[in-house]
Amino acid sequence: MSLIEKLTPEQEALIPVYREKWRAIALSTERIDREKAANVVKAAYVAIGFEEPEIVFCDSPYAACNWMLKRLSPQFIDSYLNNEPNSLESLFSPHIFKELASKLRHSLGNKYVKFLKCFYGMADSQLNYEIHKGLIEKFCTEVNEQLEDHSWLIEVQLNNSFRLENHGNWMDGNDFCISVLNIVHPQQKWKRFQSLIQECGWIFAFENICIICDRPLHLRFDNENRFHAEGEPAIEFTDGYSLYSYHGVTLPEKYGKIHPQQWQAEWLLSEENAELRRVLIQGIGYARICQELQAIEVDTWQEYTLLKIYNNVDIEPIYLLKMTCPSTSFIHALRVPPNMNSAREAIRWINWGVDSEEFGVQT
Repeated sequence: MSLIEKLTPEQEALIPVYREKWRAIALSTERIDREKAANVVKAAYVAIGFEEPEIVFCDSPYAACNWMLKRLSPQFIDSYLNNEPNSLESLFSPHIFKELASKLRHSLGNKYVKFLKCFYGMADSQLNYEIHKGLIEKFCTEVNEQLEDHSWLIEVQLNNSFRLENHGNWMDGNDFCISVLNIVHPQQKWKRFQSLIQECGWIFAFENICIICDRPLHLRFDNENRFHAEGEPAIEFTDGYSLYSYHGVTLPEKYGKIHPQQWQAEWLLSEENAELRRVLIQGIGYARICQELQAIEVDTWQEYTLLKIYNNVDIEPIYLLKMTCPSTSFIHALRVPPNMNSAREAIRWINWGVDSEEFGVQT
């Protein structure tokens, strides 16, 4: 069989089609069909030589972790200490990955990796990262007493869970190679693997029992496809488990559940995380920060005022150029470098070096 060296224009035109297909699957908020999900999981178990497991359904990965804490803690410890593989991720994924990748590389040669890079996407990977990070942070702070000194086992199980977002970039590229390029592949295993991702949410699989999670109820994004919501969760499950985000930055609930218009400038004085301070500054706006934190006037020129906030709000002192519109009295505030000594110098910096004397129209 001759290697495929180059895609035709028709084939290249199908790349975004397959990318969007698997992105939509990874970011689906449709309720799972429990009967279909149970059947595909049982078929996957049988395919790797296990008996059909007992199936447990949970509304979210958080609920699944709580269920495991109450019912499976001894099994966690025994299986981990005995180095026993206990998940579809460790039992099923590498098996089909290895065989399928071998077939595709045989037909595509070095072009295989190049073709897969065309399918890399961010939103599905970010969903996996946000949920995984949020769960680990929540359980690391909440469950030490429940598991005594074994709270680390939750992180072990999260890392071993079968998460469809983990495979989105892998699935779209390989689906393209199989469906468009007609590459020879292990059809039954490929079909079962597709079904797992299409019919289920997160999966926590053990030898005799398997927990299947439902998909999120809501996923909210900004116009750059970053997780974002104002005053409500960016990721929300039916049982109420939620994660908050502001333009892709994960927020603690104390900030995320409040609309940015109600954020308080004084929070900046106690927030130690630099990234969260940046988000608070962005959401609150410099004009309100100036007013609420009582910024000190350094210099004025016409409708412009150079201000400094002496409080330890950011890594370096905050200097702001306050601009008041003569006709509407609306206040704008822009941050300028901390080495500014006068309002006119700050204006010159904002105007790319043009001195204030050289322009007549002020905005």
